[in-house]
Amino acid sequence: MHLNNDIPSGARVGVVGAGRVGTALAAALREAGVAVEGPAGRGEVPRGCDAIVLCVPDAEIESAAATVAGAAPLTGHTSGATPLSALAPAGGAAFGLHPLQSFAGAAEAGHAGDAGALAAFAGAGCAAAGSTPDALAFAAGLARVLGMTPFEIDDDGRAAYHAAASVASNFLVTLQAAAERIAAGAGLEPEEARRLLVPLVRRTVDNLAELGPERALTGPIARGDEATVAAQRQAVVEAAPELLELFDVLVEQTQALARSRV
Repeated sequence: MHLNNDIPSGARVGVVGAGRVGTALAAALREAGVAVEGPAGRGEVPRGCDAIVLCVPDAEIESAAATVAGAAPLTGHTSGATPLSALAPAGGAAFGLHPLQSFAGAAEAGHAGDAGALAAFAGAGCAAAGSTPDALAFAAGLARVLGMTPFEIDDDGRAAYHAAASVASNFLVTLQAAAERIAAGAGLEPEEARRLLVPLVRRTVDNLAELGPERALTGPIARGDEATVAAQRQAVVEAAPELLELFDVLVEQTQALARSRV
């Protein structure tokens, strides 16, 4: 019997790294019925495993791979940007498993054994890679067990893939921080601005998912209202002049998006 025809029943997975991703991954795999060792701390080696997943910072993957050398026939990492060659010190076959998801705090990371840990992964995409067909199949199987949709990514495409993920997630946070600073010009405290703006962000994301970027775009630029955009620019000058360059670039790119709808 196999889980999703990729992971043998009874397979044991070791997780190295007790940070947000490692803790969340170990808890979710347990909830999904997979035997898990870990998450192990720095320098610890899970034993008796069919695969070991390294959930450590990118700069530490190679040294962590050397630490677990020979401990399992399969070794993987959860990095979106690091090539599989970083796992060479571990020996054996290598795989990559990068959840296209954000793990920002303790609530998302969960704790080993907590029910609901799978919810942090369910529905997300997952970049999978493997140095062999069996390694790729194992990575894809782990993704499916966690409720994710795996897609193959090779080393040549990693930088572009990871940049897209950063723009979609990390830069969104940066933009919201900028919005809070600009909102100060209207007398709003950061917490109040966040509370008021987040529902707008959620609806925008829903519209984007349903309609695509061109049709989801609303606001003065989409309407061609140059006077309002000019007034907004002046408000940025007065409230957060350090953000003016960013505002101008965003206006330019949004104008291009609006033109693409015609």
